[in-house]
Amino acid sequence: MEKTTGKVITCRAAVVWGPGEPFVMEQVQVDPPQKKEVRIKILFTSICHTDLSAWKGENEAQQAFPRILGHEAAGIVESIGEGVTDMKEGDHVIPIFNGECGDCKSCKHEKTNICNSFGVNPMKTVMNSDGKTRFSITAKDGGERKPVYHFLNTSTFSEYTVLESACVVKIDSEAPLKKMTLLSCGVSTGVGAAWNVADVQPGSTVAIFGLGAVGLAVAEGARARGASKIIGIDINPKKFTIGQTMGITDFINPTDLGKPLHERIREITEGGVDYSFECIGNPDVLREAFLSTHEGWGFTVILGIHTTPKMLPLHPMELFLGRGLTGSVFGGFKGKSQLPRFAKECMRGVVDLDEFITHELPFEKINDAFQLLVEGQSLRCVLHL
Repeated sequence: MEKTTGKVITCRAAVVWGPGEPFVMEQVQVDPPQKKEVRIKILFTSICHTDLSAWKGENEAQQAFPRILGHEAAGIVESIGEGVTDMKEGDHVIPIFNGECGDCKSCKHEKTNICNSFGVNPMKTVMNSDGKTRFSITAKDGGERKPVYHFLNTSTFSEYTVLESACVVKIDSEAPLKKMTLLSCGVSTGVGAAWNVADVQPGSTVAIFGLGAVGLAVAEGARARGASKIIGIDINPKKFTIGQTMGITDFINPTDLGKPLHERIREITEGGVDYSFECIGNPDVLREAFLSTHEGWGFTVILGIHTTPKMLPLHPMELFLGRGLTGSVFGGFKGKSQLPRFAKECMRGVVDLDEFITHELPFEKINDAFQLLVEGQSLRCVLHL
């Protein structure tokens, strides 16, 4: 096999040229990694609602085209740039959208997983070192190569991608890479919210608003922690069937109720749940999640991406009753230092990853995979590259 280190690689990538436009399989050029960068051969990638939102262009300020989306993946290191010492060619890795440099003030603080230099940033489209992209595409007329923009520090809808080393996590070489794809975002975000952010306790009660992959991952995390009652809330009754395999004990379809949702939850939990998780990104649902928790100690974690300009739907005095509220990014995991251990826990079966992969397709069927998510038919569709 020809050695590609230090060379430009031409490969397939699913490029989106405008908001809502179909992905086009293009031949793109991927530059070698620069200082503190890593070039990865992607073997598997999956599709998250964040990709769906970016593809639709729901936030105009975040639009940048042409672009290579994707942020859940697993692959193998093809080459490393100068100064990369914690991984080498051939290592099994997963990309992370919320990096960890290990040197900034935030990385050194035990109470946050936000990195000042490489934290999640949907506005970012280029590499930190030189403000340029590592992707380009040859113009149809044979003219100068046109830059193709990066997405969420990762851009995994490409056979090869370049990331800052702070956004690449080396994992056990025995870990099944297809399943490890899920740890790049959804499963880590949900399980981590239960473990790291809420710190769900044995015997506690939980309500999860929205049973997509993230919400069901919260359920898995709460089940693993020994929660006694895990209430799933969704308008799709099919979600209860799969939710039962992941720890959901009770299901509520809010369209079937003749009273406010939080009142029903308080009734069946004798005053409210200990923890609630808002996984939709809807301010009205957030209010219901907050009010469904018990006065005095109830705690709500926000995981849904709120794209509307609406502010928090709470009155300050409502916080005087002892309920707490916080947001969560990547489940509170510090990616590079804590994710390898989580991967090993998943290998031991602490969290069952199999149920999250509902569909598998070849890379060129990416438009079909997005349609499955749009129609609510898939939790995670894994694309094989």
